[in-house]
Amino acid sequence: MIAAAFLAVLSLMAVGTVMALAFTGQAAPQWVTSTALYGLPAAFLLMLVLIIDGVAARRRAGNAGGR
Repeated sequence: MIAAAFLAVLSLMAVGTVMALAFTGQAAPQWVTSTALYGLPAAFLLMLVLIIDGVAARRRAGNAGGR
């Protein structure tokens, strides 16, 4: 969870950097642009995996005590 949140914050900072550099008429370095482009979807997918894992854990815990 910490890695997903860190990646999301890092990607948002990269997006801000790209926008600020574009506003001044400069081009952002490729690694900053790549971080902005690929970091947010990767963070979203990591968080989606965490949600699915949490749902699966609750279902396993719910089935163990009953029936």
